[in-house]
Amino acid sequence: MTLSFRRASLASLGLAFGLSALSLSPVMAQETAPAQPAAPAAAAKPVDPNAVVATINGQPLTEADLGLAEGELSQQFQQLPPEQRRAAALSAAIEIRVMAAQAVATGLDKDADFQRRMAFLQQRALHGEMVEKGVVNKVTDAEIRARYDQEIANTPPVNEVHARHILVKTKEEAEAIIKQLDGGADFQKLANEHTSDPSGKSNGGDLGWFGPGQMVPEFDKAAFALEVGKYTKEPVQSQFGWHVIKLEDKRAKQPPAFEEVKDQAKQAVIRDKYFALVKQLRADAKVEIPDANLKKAVETIESGK
Repeated sequence: MTLSFRRASLASLGLAFGLSALSLSPVMAQETAPAQPAAPAAAAKPVDPNAVVATINGQPLTEADLGLAEGELSQQFQQLPPEQRRAAALSAAIEIRVMAAQAVATGLDKDADFQRRMAFLQQRALHGEMVEKGVVNKVTDAEIRARYDQEIANTPPVNEVHARHILVKTKEEAEAIIKQLDGGADFQKLANEHTSDPSGKSNGGDLGWFGPGQMVPEFDKAAFALEVGKYTKEPVQSQFGWHVIKLEDKRAKQPPAFEEVKDQAKQAVIRDKYFALVKQLRADAKVEIPDANLKKAVETIESGK
């Protein structure tokens, strides 16, 4: 197993954007038939959302209704082929319609708990519509680019380094290697002969380029403190053993390209716009919480947004 002493979560310059009961199984067996040449794909015909797909007790179920069922139940249907998915969605929509009608007939829609749940679901759906149409759909490419430029401008410049190392089990072994280096020995040759890091036995202990925070703290601190061409005069201990480190080169780390982090920048813009809208609406709303402890807890949560 290759020994790795890089951190599990590699720190990179990047942009620190932050933000935040139906089970179906295919039952339609396909008959085996001789292979036929594939026919050219026909252009998809526009679908009339008002076209009636089925009627249930005289009430129409339209293409728009079916599309909504497919979307809402997509997780249950995702393993099905497209032609089965449409049939399964229609079957589910019919089932929902007849069961809902029976619930109304028996008065379940008048139940107080049900009405409260329906009111909440409606409010939640309207919240989602407001987020999508009042926030997400209004984000422009110019705003995304401006956020990227702002983050780059606010990110302090950092260096990344190119280093080699020799990893051994004891401090005495490391000191002996440093003594050989002081006498003019070749670092790469010593690494190939002595390092216990399997990945460095054939490349002279080469670690390539890495930035701050990508190595364990002790190694990171020692590597970035070196001058180009120098090696550590004292062994560096980490959880993996004892290191002798040589710095090959140093350069300014380049920020990520816009296209690499465009989605992150967009999410940051959306998040800022969303909380700005919430702040404005909350300021205009009269909200009273009689329980002082609960009010304080809510304020604590909201202050962290």
